[in-house]
Amino acid sequence: MTEQKPEADVAGLSYEEAREQLIAVVGRLEAGGASLEESLALWERGEALAARCEEWLEGARKRLAAAPGSKAGIDPGR
Repeated sequence: MTEQKPEADVAGLSYEEAREQLIAVVGRLEAGGASLEESLALWERGEALAARCEEWLEGARKRLAAAPGSKAGIDPGR
């Protein structure tokens, strides 16, 4: 059996899917009770999910900045 990397299936997730899965991972980590190995796997999965969310948000910022009528110099992240 081959071990799959935590980010392997994250690339195809929508922002909402990645965010919901990230919330679930954080909840499981906060609840405690997981073994060290499971906690590390959850942490790695959470990192991959957070990166996917950031990709979506950065893409949205770029689209907003490029939209007709957008004001140059305004940070769309605010």
